[in-house]
Amino acid sequence: MTINWKKVKRYSIKTRFSKVGKGDFALAPAKLKSFNSFLSSLPDILKVKDLRAVSSHIALASRKKKAVIFMAGAHVIKCGLNPILIELIKKKVISCVCLNGAGIIHDFEIAFQGKTSEDVAENLKNGSFGMGKETADFINRAVKDGVGEGLGLGNAVGKMISDEKLPNKNLSLLYNAHKYNVPVCVFVGIGTDIIHQHPSFNAGLTAEGSLRDFHTLVKNICLLNQGGVVLNFGSAVLLPEVFLKALNLARNLGHKVKDFTTANFDMIYQYRPAQNVVIRPTNSGGQGYYIIGHHEIMLPLLAQAVIEKL
Repeated sequence: MTINWKKVKRYSIKTRFSKVGKGDFALAPAKLKSFNSFLSSLPDILKVKDLRAVSSHIALASRKKKAVIFMAGAHVIKCGLNPILIELIKKKVISCVCLNGAGIIHDFEIAFQGKTSEDVAENLKNGSFGMGKETADFINRAVKDGVGEGLGLGNAVGKMISDEKLPNKNLSLLYNAHKYNVPVCVFVGIGTDIIHQHPSFNAGLTAEGSLRDFHTLVKNICLLNQGGVVLNFGSAVLLPEVFLKALNLARNLGHKVKDFTTANFDMIYQYRPAQNVVIRPTNSGGQGYYIIGHHEIMLPLLAQAVIEKL
């Protein structure tokens, strides 16, 4: 068999569709740019386009008074991003916050002493990892008092931070959420958090408070319909799983929850957030995005883009 190169079929690239044009290119860097100028200077391609779209969806949801649910792993808090989230709460952008158990631990320690995040590897050597008394005593007392009075787990801790004279509580996400009446839903896996090692830990009340927060999340998910937004920053398993069940329960109870936006931000690609946040929830209408990058870079970028659009 011989190949006859003269019979190869070709065409002019002028007639072909091209996915990238010069109008999409980045602009050259320059000094003293405003943030809007900087954002506009980025190439309108791939994840920049997604970041712009997500920020637009969030700003529109805020204007339409639709739910904007912010879910986060504890890494977001201990990376110093509370001031950004607090500002989005003050500007009535975030309408509900979801955290894991470690999130309230780091948040309390910031409120209590303005610093957090111990050296796990070093303290694990002698069994002192997580054995700080103030953190466990405060949170476990908040659970005993607050959940015992009928509060959810997040509200119980937020209320106690608000009531106590903690020197840095202005930097606390839970305190500010409590102050501005934004629910904080906390979901705990028993045995996953350092405070579970202490004799003051009450598993029954912790579980009861977390279940109440689950019901609160279901109510907020009902407000996603036709334009709401769900953001997940850095929770690889727990919060994506909780969100999927809460969404299912809302729909099972007869609420229409569709045509909303979801976005997962993480440092690597994770299967469960991709399925349970980005893909499955929006199958019946809406749009899902997955953007990879470090939280300490991506959250400030996203928040500033939203604020510029408000």
